[in-house]
Amino acid sequence: MNDYSRSLLAEAAGTFFFFTIGAGAIITNEAGGGGGLLAIALAHGIALAVAVSAFGAVSGGHFNPAVTFALAFAGKHAWGRVLPYWVAQGVGALAAGFLLLYVYSSVARAAADKTHLGTPGLGAGVSPTVAIIVEAVLTLFLVWAVLGTAVSPKAPKIAGFGIGLTVMIDILVGGPLTGAAMNPARWLGPAVAAQHFADWYVYWIGPLLGGVVGGLSYKYLFPKES
Repeated sequence: MNDYSRSLLAEAAGTFFFFTIGAGAIITNEAGGGGGLLAIALAHGIALAVAVSAFGAVSGGHFNPAVTFALAFAGKHAWGRVLPYWVAQGVGALAAGFLLLYVYSSVARAAADKTHLGTPGLGAGVSPTVAIIVEAVLTLFLVWAVLGTAVSPKAPKIAGFGIGLTVMIDILVGGPLTGAAMNPARWLGPAVAAQHFADWYVYWIGPLLGGVVGGLSYKYLFPKES
Protein backbone atom coordinates (compact mmCIF):
# COMPACT_ATOMS: atom_id res chain seq x y z
CA MET A 1 0.00 0.00 0.00
CA ASN A 2 1.46 3.38 -0.99
CA ASP A 3 1.39 6.55 1.09
CA TYR A 4 -1.60 8.03 -0.75
CA SER A 5 -3.68 4.91 -0.19
CA ARG A 6 -2.74 5.05 3.48
CA SER A 7 -3.86 8.66 3.66
CA LEU A 8 -7.29 7.77 2.26
CA LEU A 9 -7.61 4.86 4.68
CA ALA A 10 -6.64 7.17 7.54
CA GLU A 11 -9.30 9.70 6.49
CA ALA A 12 -11.95 6.97 6.48
CA ALA A 13 -10.80 5.55 9.82
CA GLY A 14 -10.56 8.93 11.54
CA THR A 15 -13.96 10.00 10.24
CA PHE A 16 -15.48 6.72 11.43
CA PHE A 17 -13.96 7.19 14.88
CA PHE A 18 -15.02 10.83 15.20
CA PHE A 19 -18.61 10.34 14.08
CA THR A 20 -19.24 7.12 15.98
CA ILE A 21 -18.36 8.87 19.24
CA GLY A 22 -19.99 12.20 18.39
CA ALA A 23 -23.32 10.96 17.06
CA GLY A 24 -23.32 8.11 19.57
CA ALA A 25 -23.10 10.63 22.41
CA ILE A 26 -26.26 12.35 21.13
CA ILE A 27 -28.19 9.08 21.15
CA THR A 28 -26.84 8.05 24.55
CA ASN A 29 -27.77 11.42 26.01
CA GLU A 30 -31.31 11.08 24.68
CA ALA A 31 -31.50 7.56 26.11
CA GLY A 32 -30.83 8.90 29.59
CA GLY A 33 -27.06 9.06 29.68
CA GLY A 34 -27.18 12.61 31.04
CA GLY A 35 -24.76 15.45 30.56
CA GLY A 36 -26.76 17.34 27.97
CA LEU A 37 -25.16 19.74 25.51
CA LEU A 38 -21.87 19.93 27.40
CA ALA A 39 -21.38 16.17 27.29
CA ILE A 40 -22.19 16.08 23.57
CA ALA A 41 -19.77 18.93 22.87
CA LEU A 42 -17.03 17.26 24.90
CA ALA A 43 -17.55 13.94 23.13
CA HIS A 44 -17.22 15.56 19.71
CA GLY A 45 -14.28 17.75 20.70
CA ILE A 46 -12.26 15.06 22.45
CA ALA A 47 -12.96 12.46 19.76
CA LEU A 48 -11.78 14.84 17.04
CA ALA A 49 -8.71 15.84 19.06
CA VAL A 50 -7.72 12.18 19.42
CA ALA A 51 -8.49 11.39 15.76
CA VAL A 52 -6.39 14.32 14.53
CA SER A 53 -3.55 13.33 16.85
CA ALA A 54 -3.74 9.68 15.75
CA PHE A 55 -4.13 10.10 12.00
CA GLY A 56 -2.96 13.64 11.25
CA ALA A 57 0.56 12.57 10.40
CA VAL A 58 -0.79 10.13 7.81
CA SER A 59 -3.54 12.09 6.05
CA GLY A 60 -3.54 15.57 7.53
CA GLY A 61 -6.53 14.68 9.70
CA HIS A 62 -9.27 16.45 7.76
CA PHE A 63 -12.27 14.16 8.44
CA ASN A 64 -14.44 16.85 6.90
CA PRO A 65 -15.15 17.75 3.25
CA ALA A 66 -15.32 21.43 4.20
CA VAL A 67 -11.81 21.31 5.68
CA THR A 68 -10.46 19.55 2.60
CA PHE A 69 -12.16 22.19 0.43
CA ALA A 70 -10.70 24.99 2.56
CA LEU A 71 -7.18 23.58 2.34
CA ALA A 72 -7.47 23.34 -1.44
CA PHE A 73 -8.51 26.99 -1.67
CA ALA A 74 -5.66 27.91 0.66
CA GLY A 75 -3.20 26.12 -1.60
CA LYS A 76 -2.44 23.49 1.04
CA HIS A 77 -4.11 20.47 -0.58
CA ALA A 78 -3.96 19.36 -4.20
CA TRP A 79 -7.24 19.87 -6.05
CA GLY A 80 -6.87 16.45 -7.64
CA ARG A 81 -7.06 14.90 -4.19
CA VAL A 82 -10.19 16.71 -3.02
CA LEU A 83 -12.73 14.24 -4.43
CA PRO A 84 -10.85 11.10 -3.25
CA TYR A 85 -10.66 12.59 0.24
CA TRP A 86 -14.39 13.34 0.14
CA VAL A 87 -15.10 9.76 -0.87
CA ALA A 88 -12.94 8.41 1.96
CA GLN A 89 -14.67 10.70 4.45
CA GLY A 90 -18.06 9.60 3.12
CA VAL A 91 -17.14 5.95 3.56
CA GLY A 92 -16.10 6.56 7.16
CA ALA A 93 -19.26 8.56 7.82
CA LEU A 94 -21.55 5.89 6.39
CA ALA A 95 -19.74 3.16 8.34
CA ALA A 96 -20.36 5.14 11.53
CA GLY A 97 -24.01 5.74 10.66
CA PHE A 98 -24.78 2.10 9.97
CA LEU A 99 -22.85 0.91 13.02
CA LEU A 100 -24.97 3.23 15.16
CA LEU A 101 -28.11 1.94 13.45
CA TYR A 102 -27.14 -1.64 14.20
CA VAL A 103 -26.19 -1.02 17.82
CA TYR A 104 -28.88 1.40 18.93
CA SER A 105 -31.77 -0.22 17.08
CA SER A 106 -31.65 -2.96 19.69
CA VAL A 107 -30.51 -1.18 22.88
CA ALA A 108 -32.02 2.32 22.61
CA ARG A 109 -34.39 2.30 19.67
CA ALA A 110 -36.60 5.15 20.89
CA ALA A 111 -33.62 7.46 21.41
CA ALA A 112 -32.12 6.49 18.07
CA ASP A 113 -35.40 7.23 16.30
CA LYS A 114 -35.95 10.54 18.08
CA THR A 115 -32.47 11.83 17.27
CA HIS A 116 -32.37 10.23 13.80
CA LEU A 117 -29.15 8.50 14.90
CA GLY A 118 -27.61 11.82 15.85
CA THR A 119 -28.30 13.56 12.53
CA PRO A 120 -27.90 17.35 12.90
CA GLY A 121 -31.18 19.24 12.62
CA LEU A 122 -32.54 22.77 12.86
CA GLY A 123 -33.70 24.11 16.21
CA ALA A 124 -37.19 25.44 16.74
CA GLY A 125 -37.74 28.65 14.82
CA VAL A 126 -34.40 28.52 12.99
CA SER A 127 -34.89 29.18 9.28
CA PRO A 128 -32.74 27.46 6.64
CA THR A 129 -31.15 30.80 5.72
CA VAL A 130 -30.12 31.51 9.30
CA ALA A 131 -28.93 27.91 9.64
CA ILE A 132 -26.71 28.20 6.57
CA ILE A 133 -25.13 31.37 8.00
CA VAL A 134 -24.58 29.71 11.39
CA GLU A 135 -23.01 26.63 9.82
CA ALA A 136 -20.80 28.78 7.59
CA VAL A 137 -19.52 30.90 10.50
CA LEU A 138 -18.92 27.92 12.78
CA THR A 139 -17.06 26.15 9.97
CA LEU A 140 -15.01 29.27 9.33
CA PHE A 141 -13.85 29.19 12.96
CA LEU A 142 -12.98 25.52 12.62
CA VAL A 143 -11.03 26.09 9.40
CA TRP A 144 -9.06 28.92 10.98
CA ALA A 145 -8.19 26.59 13.86
CA VAL A 146 -7.06 23.87 11.45
CA LEU A 147 -4.95 26.25 9.38
CA GLY A 148 -3.49 28.04 12.38
CA THR A 149 -2.69 25.06 14.59
CA ALA A 150 -2.02 22.23 12.14
CA VAL A 151 -1.14 23.55 8.69
CA SER A 152 0.95 26.68 9.17
CA PRO A 153 4.68 25.99 9.54
CA LYS A 154 4.58 28.46 12.43
CA ALA A 155 1.79 26.51 14.14
CA PRO A 156 2.16 25.65 17.83
CA LYS A 157 2.21 21.92 18.45
CA ILE A 158 -1.39 21.79 19.63
CA ALA A 159 -3.20 20.72 16.45
CA GLY A 160 -5.50 18.07 17.90
CA PHE A 161 -6.11 20.05 21.08
CA GLY A 162 -6.87 23.34 19.30
CA ILE A 163 -9.10 21.78 16.66
CA GLY A 164 -11.00 19.67 19.18
CA LEU A 165 -11.58 22.66 21.44
CA THR A 166 -12.94 24.66 18.51
CA VAL A 167 -15.46 21.95 17.68
CA MET A 168 -16.47 21.79 21.34
CA ILE A 169 -17.13 25.52 21.70
CA ASP A 170 -18.84 25.68 18.31
CA ILE A 171 -21.26 22.98 19.48
CA LEU A 172 -21.88 24.78 22.78
CA VAL A 173 -22.99 27.84 20.79
CA GLY A 174 -24.50 26.35 17.65
CA GLY A 175 -25.73 22.95 18.80
CA PRO A 176 -29.21 24.14 19.77
CA LEU A 177 -29.50 26.12 16.52
CA THR A 178 -28.34 23.71 13.80
CA GLY A 179 -26.69 20.79 15.54
CA ALA A 180 -23.36 22.48 14.71
CA ALA A 181 -22.30 19.93 12.12
CA MET A 182 -19.64 22.11 10.45
CA ASN A 183 -19.15 19.11 8.22
CA PRO A 184 -21.24 17.67 5.34
CA ALA A 185 -20.04 14.15 6.16
CA ARG A 186 -21.13 14.52 9.80
CA TRP A 187 -24.66 14.99 8.47
CA LEU A 188 -24.36 12.36 5.72
CA GLY A 189 -23.51 9.26 7.76
CA PRO A 190 -26.39 9.24 10.25
CA ALA A 191 -28.83 10.83 7.78
CA VAL A 192 -28.43 8.00 5.27
CA ALA A 193 -28.58 5.32 7.95
CA ALA A 194 -31.69 6.93 9.50
CA GLN A 195 -33.22 7.87 6.13
CA HIS A 196 -33.76 11.39 7.42
CA PHE A 197 -32.93 14.11 4.89
CA ALA A 198 -34.70 17.22 6.21
CA ASP A 199 -32.89 20.47 5.35
CA TRP A 200 -30.03 18.49 3.82
CA TYR A 201 -28.74 21.44 1.78
CA VAL A 202 -28.01 23.45 4.94
CA TYR A 203 -25.28 20.98 5.87
CA TRP A 204 -23.61 21.19 2.47
CA ILE A 205 -23.94 24.86 1.58
CA GLY A 206 -23.09 26.27 5.02
CA PRO A 207 -19.92 24.28 5.79
CA LEU A 208 -18.55 24.45 2.23
CA LEU A 209 -19.16 28.21 2.13
CA GLY A 210 -17.36 28.60 5.45
CA GLY A 211 -14.54 26.46 4.11
CA VAL A 212 -14.10 28.63 1.02
CA VAL A 213 -14.03 31.84 3.07
CA GLY A 214 -11.61 30.31 5.55
CA GLY A 215 -9.26 29.02 2.88
CA LEU A 216 -9.21 32.23 0.88
CA SER A 217 -8.80 34.42 3.95
CA TYR A 218 -5.82 32.35 5.06
CA LYS A 219 -4.24 32.61 1.63
CA TYR A 220 -4.83 36.29 0.90
CA LEU A 221 -5.57 38.20 4.11
CA PHE A 222 -3.39 36.76 6.84
CA PRO A 223 0.39 37.33 7.10
CA LYS A 224 2.58 35.34 4.75
CA GLU A 225 4.31 32.25 6.06
CA SER A 226 8.06 32.24 6.32
